[in-house]
Formats: sequence, structure tokens, C-alpha cells
Amino acid sequence: MSDLKRNIKVALITGSARRIGASIAEMLHQNGFNTVIHYNHSKSDAEHLVDRLQKNRANSATAIKADLQTISDLNRLAESAVAQWGKIDLLVNNASCFYPTPITSNPIVDTTKPEFKMDDWSTIIDTNLRAPYILSLLLTDELRKADGSIINLVDIYSERPLKNHSIYNISKAGIAMMTQTLAKELAPNIRVNGVSPGAILWPENESENAEQSTAQQRIISQTPLARCGSPSDICEAVNYLANSTFVTGQIIKVDGGRSLYL
Repeated sequence: MSDLKRNIKVALITGSARRIGASIAEMLHQNGFNTVIHYNHSKSDAEHLVDRLQKNRANSATAIKADLQTISDLNRLAESAVAQWGKIDLLVNNASCFYPTPITSNPIVDTTKPEFKMDDWSTIIDTNLRAPYILSLLLTDELRKADGSIINLVDIYSERPLKNHSIYNISKAGIAMMTQTLAKELAPNIRVNGVSPGAILWPENESENAEQSTAQQRIISQTPLARCGSPSDICEAVNYLANSTFVTGQIIKVDGGRSLYL
């Protein structure tokens, strides 16, 4: 590896055009990483983020479109991310799909009821679990060369389920186990850790009404620190894990203590 490549640190952050993913990308960039911004539908947001980062440091950010539910796109994303600067030091599996899937019928007995959608299973599991796993495997060789690391965004509901979100809960429990499994499988050259957010940003698909406001206030009332967190709280945990060379197989809860009462 040339001295130039050795001195460059490169991070791929999935789902990083907006919200927490964008905050993580900006934080890593500020800390010296060249950043690969992955997006699917948010092209404009991704391009604007890259422009902002490039103004701070030339040739230090790029955006790549990929559908995480498509295997060929995952292969292309991994190859393109490595090709940009010839290496990868950090993979942050941030992209996630979240929406309710209440159990209102038994799909094994009756698949004709509109409540059952096999697409829900594929959409959530493929995005939240299969894609992070496959990307981790695709980038293993490059991460090993760099003594790099993988950081997975998990969820406090990976341990205590959120009602009406069974498929989401399953996907996040899976990525929690994936974090610990890969930490064993990929040691000693690759560290694998996770961050489990609590209430940080409310989902965009939640309608703003009195009922939803009451539900949000209930969550805050059940949080010992009595407030929502911010994306910067997640960024601090990611930064810690990215730089702590003797930490692997750990999942840090950034939830204001709410998991104490779940």
C-alpha cells in the first residue's frame, strides 16, 4: 500500500444522505475520514452533502446510489466504494427501514387477508439485516488490510420488542447478534461493534397529531434523562467505537437510560 493510501482513512456510511446518517458522515469527515455517502432515493440531499464536505476538503467525499434490497447493487456499492480511494477503513451500517407491521392475521393459514404482506418481510429484513451482513462480507478483505472496523446501528428494541413492529424487532435482534458473531469471526484484524439508539429523531412517517404527541411524551417520561437525544449523541458513540482499538463485540446503548425500564 502506498504512503498516500495509508494516510487516507475512508468510511462508507449507508443511508447517509439525511438525518442521523448524514450527521455521522459529517462527523467522520470532520475527523479526517474521506466519506462515501450511500443513498437510494435521496439523490439531491446526498449531492448537497457531498458539496458541503468537498468545500471543506477537496476530493474527500462522494455519493453512490444503491438499492440495498438488490444483491447486484450491494456488489456494485462495495466495489465502487473501494475504487474511489483504493481502500476502506470503516463501514457504518446505518440505513434502516422502520414502520409498523401489526399481527392481525395468520399468514400461514390465510394469505388472502390484506393485513398480510410478504413484501413487508422482504423490505425490512433485506434492508435492516441482509444488506449489512452482505456488505460486511463483501468488504471483509479490504477492511482486513486496513485493520478496519464495522459499526452497526442497532436499536434498543432489539432486546425488548416494540408492539406492532414485529418484523422490525426481529431485524434489529438479528443485527445485534450479527455484530457479536462477526466480532468473533473477523477478529483480530477487524473490529465489529454497534450503537443502539433510543429516542433520537422521531420517524418521518409518523403523523403529527394529538395521539402521536401523547405517545412521544410517554416515551420521554419513561426515559430517566427526561428528554430526547440528538444525532450528535449517536455521532459521539460512533466516533468512540471508530477509534477505540481494543473494543470489539460491544453494543453501546445511547437511549438516555430508557432501556432500564423497557
